[in-house]
Amino acid sequence: MLYLIGLGLDKKDISLKALEAIKACDKVYLETYTNVYYYSQKDVERTIKRKVIPADRKNIEEGKEILEQAKKQKIALLVSGDPLAATTHVDLLLRAKKMKIKTKIIHAPSIFTAIAETGLQLYKFGKTGSIAKWSQSFRPDSFYDIIKGNDEMEAHTLLLVDIGLSVNEALGYLDTIAKARDLAMLERKIIVCERLGTDTGKFTVGKIPVLMNKKFKLPACIIIPGKLHFVEEDALKELTA
Repeated sequence: MLYLIGLGLDKKDISLKALEAIKACDKVYLETYTNVYYYSQKDVERTIKRKVIPADRKNIEEGKEILEQAKKQKIALLVSGDPLAATTHVDLLLRAKKMKIKTKIIHAPSIFTAIAETGLQLYKFGKTGSIAKWSQSFRPDSFYDIIKGNDEMEAHTLLLVDIGLSVNEALGYLDTIAKARDLAMLERKIIVCERLGTDTGKFTVGKIPVLMNKKFKLPACIIIPGKLHFVEEDALKELTA
């Protein structure tokens, strides 16, 4: 049996259903590569009262150790946020099904719903983009095409900041691309969301050049608002003040 269990956005988000499942499991793994955790491994262990085994990308995407164990034992894989927010975990489910391993999903709070705290309406968000760290030889900018595609539909864009990348670096990439392709972007107000779902959650609204001079804490994401409904305008002013 394989349990995919969401930990939510804060160390206290885990559900009673999840705790009951973890208690019954023979081994508990903690997925460590798809998200930046606001809490530590020790925080997780104190909350669930179990020791966990760190699982990196190789353990999940390449190795079969977890699935082989799940054939004969009850195995839990703990994931930050909701367990199905990352496509890699859907792939794990498909492989488990092919191996005739029973699975159970236990959902939890996710960044994909927490962004509604800004006052922007969830159904008005378009495709989500991810900003990856640049190197000298590779500067992926497909996320910017996602922004422009969503703009055509008057939809908002959620941009996830990849592990290993700071918010200021991500803003710098936006600034660089905007200067080359779309100067109007530099005049738009965007939103930086820090540590949503925690007691220190915060929103900062401003133009890219101004935001680049501020300091932000991880985990974080960036929102490029599309056309705002008047209710969204009012909510954005009040809820992010």
